[in-house]
Amino acid sequence: MTDRLTMLEETLAHLGRTVDELSEVIARQDGEIAALNRRLGRVIEREAERQADQGAEMPLADQKPPHW
Repeated sequence: MTDRLTMLEETLAHLGRTVDELSEVIARQDGEIAALNRRLGRVIEREAERQADQGAEMPLADQKPPHW
């Protein structure tokens, strides 16, 4: 019985450590995704401004591709 209890305690400890590690990974990825979304938003804004300065009737992002 003691061996089984020890084995369960070890397994629980490993699972707890794994959960903590995965939580850290998720937190880091959340920050990276937020930063990438901000950068993408700025790129989209700059491109829309560039297209407006060139006098484009409709931004390229809103146009259907020619094969449609």
